[in-house]
Amino acid sequence: MIGFFIAILSGALMSVQGVFNTQVTKTTGLWVSNIWVQLTAFLACVAVWMFAGRTDMMSITKVEPRYVLLGGVIGAGITWTVVKSMGMLGPAKAALFIVISQLAIAYLIEVFGLFGVDKADFEFRKLIGLGIAMVGVTIFQWK
Repeated sequence: MIGFFIAILSGALMSVQGVFNTQVTKTTGLWVSNIWVQLTAFLACVAVWMFAGRTDMMSITKVEPRYVLLGGVIGAGITWTVVKSMGMLGPAKAALFIVISQLAIAYLIEVFGLFGVDKADFEFRKLIGLGIAMVGVTIFQWK
């Protein structure tokens, strides 16, 4: 149950962050905003690491496969795409498309067992649910 509440909080934080970052971008430009976001995220992580228990920093060198270390690069791309989509579509419409995309890609990752995730059985009802969500997005797109 706690995972459910954490996921809800995550979605809420992503929406608020997207709006904040879009507002910062209006004054600073996209890449200055992105640098600020990543820098402040880094500083927040260092502060929490200092107080919440210091695991060995060199353990990062033992991570396998190496490509999973690209999460920060992907994070910069996420910040850029969220800011651009919110600026062009508005927060609600952008978040709707972002969430549908997240669902579709997450389901593909699970079904095919990509990136070290345990492979899940294909469930037709999940595909139908995703289809319904996509139809809803298409309807939402029309004015």
